Amino acid sequence: MSDTAIEFVNVVKRYGSALAVDGISFSIAKGELVTFLGPSGCGKTTSLRLIAGLELPSEGQVLIGGRDVSRDPASDRNVGMVFQSYALFPHMNVLDNVSYGPVIRGGDKAAAQAKAREILEQVGLSGLQDRLPSELSGGQQQRVAVARAIVQQPEVLLFDEPLSNVDAKLRRKVRAEIRDLQRRFGLTAVYVTHDQEEALAVSDRIIVMQAGKIAQIGTPQDLYDRPATPFVADFIGDANLIAGTVQNGTFHAGDLGLALAGPDGAATVSIRPERIGLRRDGSAKVISATYLGSRTEYVVQTGAGEMLVSRPIWEDAIDAGAAVTIEIRPTDLTRVK
Repeated sequence: MSDTAIEFVNVVKRYGSALAVDGISFSIAKGELVTFLGPSGCGKTTSLRLIAGLELPSEGQVLIGGRDVSRDPASDRNVGMVFQSYALFPHMNVLDNVSYGPVIRGGDKAAAQAKAREILEQVGLSGLQDRLPSELSGGQQQRVAVARAIVQQPEVLLFDEPLSNVDAKLRRKVRAEIRDLQRRFGLTAVYVTHDQEEALAVSDRIIVMQAGKIAQIGTPQDLYDRPATPFVADFIGDANLIAGTVQNGTFHAGDLGLALAGPDGAATVSIRPERIGLRRDGSAKVISATYLGSRTEYVVQTGAGEMLVSRPIWEDAIDAGAAVTIEIRPTDLTRVK
C-alpha cells in the first residue's frame, strides 16, 4: 500500500486565457501537513480547490489515496475542509454543527452525536456542546470547525487561510492547536496561507508558489536556510540579496570577499539579517537603528550596498551615524542565482 496521500501530476488549471496553475507536480505523504505559501494570485488557493474537487484540472491528474479523482466532484471525494469563515451554522449548537455531516449523509443521528461528543472531548470542547457559535471565542469556533471535519474521517483535511479571521494575539495559540490536533489524529492536512511565519510554524513541508508554478518545496528550515531562488529568499522572512561575482571560490561584492563554492561568474547571494554581526568602528555606516522589543534592526551602508541587520536586545545598541564593521560567516551565505 502506498504511503502517498495526495499526488499532482503535471496539473494545469486555466480560467479562459488566464493560467492559474501551470503544470505542477508534487506528492504529499500520509500524516503530513503541507502548506501552500505564496503571494496573492500565485495559485495556492486554486491548488487547494483542485484537491477538494471545487475546481477540476484543465490538464493533468489529481490523485487521492492512489485513486485518480481528477474528474470527480467534491461530493465523491473523502475530503474535509475548514474555511476562512469556519462556515458554522449560527442557529445550531456545537453538537449539531459537528454531527451535521454524518446525519445529512443519512447516518443514524444518535450514533453521529455520540461520535461528535467523542471528538469534542478530544479537541477540548466537551463542556460546550450546547452553546451556539456566537457564544464561543474565535479559537473555540476554529476547533468546532476542525471537529466537524474530523468527525467524517476524511482522507485529507484542507485548511483555507484558517487564521485570517483570528486576531494577532490569538493566532499563535490557535495555530499551535491546529498542529496538535493534526498530529494527534494522524491527519493528512493541506494548509493555505500567505503568512510566512504561520507556514514556518505549522508545516512539515512548504510548497512555495510563484505565478502558478512551484518555486521550491522543502521543510521550513530548508526554505529559510537554503532558499533556491531570490524570490524564495525574499518571500520567506527577511533577506539581504547581494549581487556580485564568484572568482576562484570567493564571492566579491564591493569590499566584501567571502568563500563561496560553485562556478565562477555573476552570482547573487542571500544573507539573513540575524546572521550578520556588528562591531564598532570600520568603513560601514549605520543609517538607521529601530528598536523592536526583542531585537534592534539596523540599516547599514556597506561597500556592497545597504544591508538589513538584526541584533538581539542584549547587545549594546549602536546609534545611527556610527561607523561599524559587518561580520559575516561564509557558511551563512546562500547562492540563489
